[in-house]
Amino acid sequence: MVFPESENTAGGDRSRLFVYNGGFLTQRRVRRILSLAGYDIRLGLPQSDDLVGVWGNSPTAHRGLDIAQKRNVPVLRVEDAFLRSLHPGRIGEAPLGLLLDRSGLHFDPSTASDLETLLATHPLDDTALLNRARGAIERMREMHLSKYSAFDLDLPPPDPGYVLVIDQTQGDAAVTASKGDYARFREMLVIAQEENPGARIIIKSHPETAAGHRKGYFSDQDVNDRVSLLDSPISPWLLLEGAIGVYTLSSQLGFEAILAGHRPRVFGQPFYAGWGLTQDDDPLPRRQRNLTRAQLFAAAMILYPHWYDPYHDRLCELETVLDAFGAQTRAWRQDHNGWTASGMRVWKRRHLQRMFGQHGKLRFVAEQPKETGQPHMVWASRAGDTLNVTRVEDGFLRSRGLGAELVPPLSLVTDDIGIYYDPTHPSRLEEWITKRETLRPDQILRSERLTARLCADGLSKYNIGRSAPDLPSGHRILVPGQVEDDASIRLGTSSVRTNIELLSAARAANPGAILIYKPHPDVEAGLRDGRIETDLADIVVEGTDPAALLTHVDEVWTMTSLLGFEALLRGVRVTTLGAPFYAGWGLTTDLEAVPARRGARPSLMGLVHATLIDYPRYFDPVTGQACPVEIAIERLAQGTPAPTGLGIRILSKLQGALATHAHWWR
Repeated sequence: MVFPESENTAGGDRSRLFVYNGGFLTQRRVRRILSLAGYDIRLGLPQSDDLVGVWGNSPTAHRGLDIAQKRNVPVLRVEDAFLRSLHPGRIGEAPLGLLLDRSGLHFDPSTASDLETLLATHPLDDTALLNRARGAIERMREMHLSKYSAFDLDLPPPDPGYVLVIDQTQGDAAVTASKGDYARFREMLVIAQEENPGARIIIKSHPETAAGHRKGYFSDQDVNDRVSLLDSPISPWLLLEGAIGVYTLSSQLGFEAILAGHRPRVFGQPFYAGWGLTQDDDPLPRRQRNLTRAQLFAAAMILYPHWYDPYHDRLCELETVLDAFGAQTRAWRQDHNGWTASGMRVWKRRHLQRMFGQHGKLRFVAEQPKETGQPHMVWASRAGDTLNVTRVEDGFLRSRGLGAELVPPLSLVTDDIGIYYDPTHPSRLEEWITKRETLRPDQILRSERLTARLCADGLSKYNIGRSAPDLPSGHRILVPGQVEDDASIRLGTSSVRTNIELLSAARAANPGAILIYKPHPDVEAGLRDGRIETDLADIVVEGTDPAALLTHVDEVWTMTSLLGFEALLRGVRVTTLGAPFYAGWGLTTDLEAVPARRGARPSLMGLVHATLIDYPRYFDPVTGQACPVEIAIERLAQGTPAPTGLGIRILSKLQGALATHAHWWR
C-alpha cells in the first residue's frame, strides 16, 4: 500500500542516521517511523553532524557504538515501544511505535535515559496530560492490551489469591542490564515463597518462551505442589487482578502491575523502579522523586514514545494507537480459532473472508457443523432460534451505496447473544448500552468527537441521495418509510406494522404538523417492494440523503428505522411506535411496549459509544485491515469504495427487474 507523503515529513530539521544493523534496512515499518521522526537512514561513515543508530543492546549494537566513538558522533538508541503489536516481532509483525533515545536505554540503569530524565525533571502536573493518562490506563485495562496483545480472553485465569512471579528470557538485554542471572531469579522465587507462606506461587512465562523462540529462567524443574508454571496466553490484566503479590526482575509486566494497582517487589533496576511505586530490592540512589501512576504512565506512554498511525502513515498520539489496537486485537480474538459460516449469500462471501478470515480460516458450510471446535456464524436473518451461534448483520455506518445493490459493507456487527433489531431476545448491544450508562471522561470525549464528525460530514448508514429540497414551513415531522417485511418490523412492532399505519398515527397525533414521508432507499431504487400512495403526508421526498433531511425537521416518527438513531445524534426528537435498539433507554418517546430489561438510563453519548464504538467491527478498504470507527467514517466521508469484483457489479445491475425476488440476494 502506497500512502501519500505524510505531513510529519514536510519541513523541519532532519538528521542523517548511519546504521550497521541489517534490521534497520529490512524492517520497513521501523525505517518509516524513523523517517517520520526526522531521521534519514544512511550507510557508510557518519560526519560530525550525523548520528549513529543502534538497536537497543542487540548483538550487533557494538558495531555502531564503536564507529560512533571513533567518529565522535552521538548515538540514537532505538527500541520497540511498550505497546508493540499482537505478536512478538520475531514472527515478523511490524511495530506500532518506537522508543528513540539519544541519552541511553530505558532498561539500562547504567546511564540515565531520556525517559529517566523525563520522570526525574518533567513537571508532570498538567491536568489535561494526567487525565489523558488515566483514561488510557483504563482503556488498556478494558481492552486487555500489553506489549504483545494476542491473548485469548476465553481462557480462564487461575483462582485468585496467588503470588505472581514473572519470568523473562535468557540473555535478554533488560535482564543483563539489571544484573539478572539464574541465581537472581531463583532468589526471587525463594523470597516470594518466604514472604507469602502458604500462598500459591504462579510463574508467568514470557510470551517468546511460550512460543518456543527463547528459553526462560524457570522451567518444569521449578514446579512443585506449591509452585506452578503458566505459559498459556491469558491476559496479564486478568492475572494481575487475581494476584496478591507481584515479583519481577525488570519485566514490563512489572510496569503493568503498577498500573493495575500493585506495588511490585522489583529485584532489578527497570525504568519504573525508584519512583515510590515499587518495593525495590536494589534501589538506584539517583532516583529520589515520588510519582503517581498517572505521572509514570504519562511520561512512559505519552511523552516518550513515537507512535505510528497505520491508516494514515504518520506519527500520532497514544490515543490513536489505542484505537488501532482495539480494532486489531478484537479481530484477532474473535477470528484466530477460525470460523464456520452458514446462511451467507454467495456475493457476500468474498468480503466476509476479507473481514473475518485474516487470522484463521473462514469456512462456508450448508449448516452448522456438530463439534468442530470452531465458532459458527450465521447471517442474522437466517439464524432463526439457532443456539450457540454468532449472528452477523450490517453495521450502522455501512457503506456509500445500498446493500441491496451488493455494495460491500465497511462495518458488520457480530452478536453471540441475539441481534440488535430483535427486541424479543436480549442482545450484546443491549449489554453494551447498559454498561455505558456511566462513561469515563475519555469515553465521553471520544463519543462527542465521533458524533460531531458524523454530523459535520452528513453521514448515515448508506450515504446516498441529494441535498434536501425546499420544504413547507411549519412544525416538520419526518416519517421514514421501511421495508415492511423487514425483520426489524416483524420482530420489533406490534399494533403499527405498516408505513400507512405509521403515517396515520403521526397525522392523528399531529394534525397541524408538516408530515414529510421518506421512502426506504431500497424501495426508491426498485430493489424491494413497498411503494405506497398516500395523501397523509404533506410532501414525499425521494432520492434525498436522509442525513440532509434531519437538519431541516423538528421531529422523527418511526417504527424501528435506524433514522431514529441518526436523528438523536443531531438533537432531533424521536417518537417510536416499535422497539428499535435505541428505544426504552429514556432518550425517545416510546408509544409502544419496549423490553422491561432496558432499565439503564445512559446519556446520548453512552448510546453512541455502545452503538458505534463497542458493538460493530469496521474494515478499512484502503489498508485491508480491521480499523476503528473513526477510520471508517473518514473513508465514507472521502467516498472510498469497498472492494468489489466484476461479477458483483454485473449481478447488482440485474436486480432492478427482480425486486419481488429480493430474498435471493438478501
